[in-house]
Amino acid sequence: MGAYIYSTLVYVHLLLFVLWLGADAGVFMLGQHFRKRHLYSLSERVVLLKLLMALDMAPRTSWALMVPVSLTLAMAGGLLQAPAAVVAVSWILGGMWLWLVWYAHLHDQTPQAQRARRAEFWIKIVIMVGYLAVGASSLVIGKPLAAGWLAWKALLFAAIFAAAIMIDVRFRPVGAQLARLLAEGSSDATEVPLRRTMDQARIWVFAVYGLLIIISWLGVAKPF
Repeated sequence: MGAYIYSTLVYVHLLLFVLWLGADAGVFMLGQHFRKRHLYSLSERVVLLKLLMALDMAPRTSWALMVPVSLTLAMAGGLLQAPAAVVAVSWILGGMWLWLVWYAHLHDQTPQAQRARRAEFWIKIVIMVGYLAVGASSLVIGKPLAAGWLAWKALLFAAIFAAAIMIDVRFRPVGAQLARLLAEGSSDATEVPLRRTMDQARIWVFAVYGLLIIISWLGVAKPF
């Protein structure tokens, strides 16, 4: 039964990775087409944007669940030297994070959604600092992660948090810019600032993709 549970955790871990990176690639492609104002009408681009926002919930959900699943997997595999309470706390934080993500999505453009996103932001900060501390400590003293490749995964996962937080920060002007675009129509005055904001965020999107690829390679190759 123990081996069955461990294999199931490995499967869920891989499934979350596939959903995260795969769905994020779809989000990126929809965003690319949304930018083509000379190819699509504004109403068509709004439909693309709605699809983008719906599809974006897959990587956001996967990201929130990846934290407790990965820690549970490390504990079950004997790779994490920590009290079981650490895993329990990770599930509580992951559950809170997931609830905030979906609450903000379902109540978009409301004060409640803004508060949920602020709370989500601080949860991500706390988790990022936690992974950074775990990775750094493991590389220096060999605890709580004894394997070097896993310690580097923790550090790179913290870097994903930093990059993803920067995506959210860069995208903050998008709400007002989209509202202006819908109110005034497509023109250089409404399109150029929006395009600039999206271009600035894309740098961090590519950073997340690169980090995910490196992390997945470390998990398979286990080079050190």
